[in-house]
Amino acid sequence: MVPVWLPWPLPPGWLVTGFAEAGDERTGGRASVVALCGPSLTQGPADLLVIAEEPGVGLGAAFAGLGGPDPGEGFDSGPPNAKIEVLGHPTALWCVSAAADRAVYAGEARGNWLWTIAWPAEAGALIGLAELSLHDLRDLELDLPFGAFSPRLGH
Repeated sequence: MVPVWLPWPLPPGWLVTGFAEAGDERTGGRASVVALCGPSLTQGPADLLVIAEEPGVGLGAAFAGLGGPDPGEGFDSGPPNAKIEVLGHPTALWCVSAAADRAVYAGEARGNWLWTIAWPAEAGALIGLAELSLHDLRDLELDLPFGAFSPRLGH
């Protein structure tokens, strides 16, 4: 079972706007998605998906607008573009070339792909600036602030 990554504490003004998973009865959950919404750094609202998935599933790549099941060859060939904290450990993320309307970062955490996908593209700056700290929601008992269901999960 893959983790259900939640940035906690949430950035100021952000709300949880949905959850999704991919898998089946035989294999169980092979990917999880947490959707969030909040103020962008420029103007208007921003959406953020945090995805954990087993290699080869392709859910993060689909939300990123990529053709294959992973970030592609050489995405991590240089230094990381951002670092976030995952369960108290610094975790490297690299920018992934994707559709122009979104910012996509990918890395690895606990043997699974970790994706963060933000709309609009400028909201991707949140990944590097907000000092996100991801925790596995399955291990927490929180009173989460919820907003309207994310239309991004209707993908």
